[in-house]
Amino acid sequence: MNSPTKSPGWLFGLAFLVAILVRLFQLGALPLSDYEAEFALQAMNITRGLKPVLGAQPGYVLLTTPLLYIFGSTNFMARLIPALAGSLLVLLPLLFEHRLKRAAIFVAFFLALDPGLVAISRQAAGNILAITFFLFAWAYWDRTQLKQAGIFAALAMLSGPFIWAGLLAFGISAALMQFVSPKPDGAEQAHPESDRGVESNQEAKKLRNLKDAFPSFLITLFAVGTLLLFVPYGLSSVFKSLSVYINSWFAISDLTPARLLFTLIAYQPLTLVLALIALTRGWWLGQRRVMCLSIWLFVSLLLVIFNPGRQVTDLAWMVIPMLVLAGMELSRHAKFFDEERREISGVMALVLFMLAYSWLAFASLTGIPIPSEQGNSMLWLLGGALVLMLFSVVLIAAGWSIRVAKLGSLYALVIAFGIYNFSAVMAVAGLRANISHELWTSDARPAQAELLLKTVNDLSEWGRGDDHSLPVTIVGVKSPALVWLLREREVNLVDTLDITTSPELVITYQQVDPALAASYRGQDFIWNQYPNWNISLVNDWMRWLVLRKMTDTDTAIILWVRADVFIDGSHALSNP
Repeated sequence: MNSPTKSPGWLFGLAFLVAILVRLFQLGALPLSDYEAEFALQAMNITRGLKPVLGAQPGYVLLTTPLLYIFGSTNFMARLIPALAGSLLVLLPLLFEHRLKRAAIFVAFFLALDPGLVAISRQAAGNILAITFFLFAWAYWDRTQLKQAGIFAALAMLSGPFIWAGLLAFGISAALMQFVSPKPDGAEQAHPESDRGVESNQEAKKLRNLKDAFPSFLITLFAVGTLLLFVPYGLSSVFKSLSVYINSWFAISDLTPARLLFTLIAYQPLTLVLALIALTRGWWLGQRRVMCLSIWLFVSLLLVIFNPGRQVTDLAWMVIPMLVLAGMELSRHAKFFDEERREISGVMALVLFMLAYSWLAFASLTGIPIPSEQGNSMLWLLGGALVLMLFSVVLIAAGWSIRVAKLGSLYALVIAFGIYNFSAVMAVAGLRANISHELWTSDARPAQAELLLKTVNDLSEWGRGDDHSLPVTIVGVKSPALVWLLREREVNLVDTLDITTSPELVITYQQVDPALAASYRGQDFIWNQYPNWNISLVNDWMRWLVLRKMTDTDTAIILWVRADVFIDGSHALSNP
């Protein structure tokens, strides 16, 4: 059965639908973290007529401001622009279809369902904007549509520090690619030298016509950077992102290189394996496109590893070439003959059964101490199951057909890891029954935000007849997420409480203040939970892989309520 050179357009529509569903479903369910709330508060303050100092992500803030102004300051609206940008990324293979051919649709689905990209797409920040806008600018540059390239280049410049990490990786990779040339008998090109000459002439023509992109670049930069002159000082933050990125090379992160690599294995096992197979074959056969993508992949990875201020989200730049390589490799095995269907299905069933048994054996180890007699026995069972599976596939290849054994095993792995991948997507999106700690969203997240907000609303309703009328004074708690949570009421931020004042509601860290204890009643709430990634043992990591549960350290805060709120059980305050 022969596969067409290009994929039907409806498949890209399906990929986009899948992408937008996993990015928008219950988008506002989880409370914003401190990192997200910092930028969301800037956008909200602009809608209130204030002039906040914009941080290093003006693109996210300025694009989100109109949404908050029109539809209200909700968690959903704060995350909508990144979610839409992440969904739009799925359509990128359409612009590169002339290069990717039938691999384009596989790349599109990989982009739609990659756990890392889903995680940063559901985050109220500009990281995914940098990736999407930069890649679209490159795609339109490749198609010699320079005006569109200028528009997306301007949007990428406004996206924040993440764009500089991508530009550095791409620039180093582009320089190294100049030393890459395919073998004379490479399978990818019949006339490599002539083809490279044509590409060089095209690039030279684009550079000569670069001036065509400047008007659209400048107009977009000015229009979005000032929000059509509503925020004229917005452009001042464009290059602030560069200083933030440079400072990251002088910061110290608690993220170890080992945990960084483990993140790739834990979330992207299928695409990682396919990409490694593709780049191994590509370098062996001298396929220039694969070689260039692999250079981009490794340069991006090394920059993250050697950056002292590394973050897990920085891996997103290396995920892009990895997914492209995986899509190209999978497309090579997407065709089979009708007479092979039954044999391939049999091999698939066998491998799937052995993989399911191995996973159950691995899952049972999460509740057993290792080393121990029972734990060692389960390890032998797990190893035996994997060896038996490999031995069975080798026997099928030797005694029946190498092609059937290879395709059946590959399709079984795609199905098994596809199920695992979808489970990981649900986890990073916060769509599981129990909220889990995720490596891609490792920043601390408020644990009892909804309970705290409900308590404050109830007190305000009892005291003044309105959920949002009672002001809150926050003493010494530096948490943008807390301010965002209480955004619909007056919030006063102070370092210490003035002894001459007695506000109705006070929030402090978990400590006993004699003055507050005498005249207030307090209730503690778990605010931030920090996963203990760096002090976890092997059993902890195994339990996390299966159940997504990790030991954590809690930070508590106390809501203090002035005692006269409860006098005579009336739950009423006098109006000021």
